Amino acid sequence: MNYRDEQQKGKISPEKAQKTLKKEGINVTVELAEEILYFLRLIANISIVKFIEKNKTTEKNK
Repeated sequence: MNYRDEQQKGKISPEKAQKTLKKEGINVTVELAEEILYFLRLIANISIVKFIEKNKTTEKNK
């Protein structure tokens, strides 16, 4: 999946991620920054789904 194919709603651009990482001493290409952002978004989405599922289960058990 390509970062640029997704709708951008105030998301960090690959170029900004690249600059931020470079300030921390991590040199990556724009393409790798895209993949990193995609991976982080995927992890965040999984975490949100798990949180919601956990809360639904808790509500059912009350």
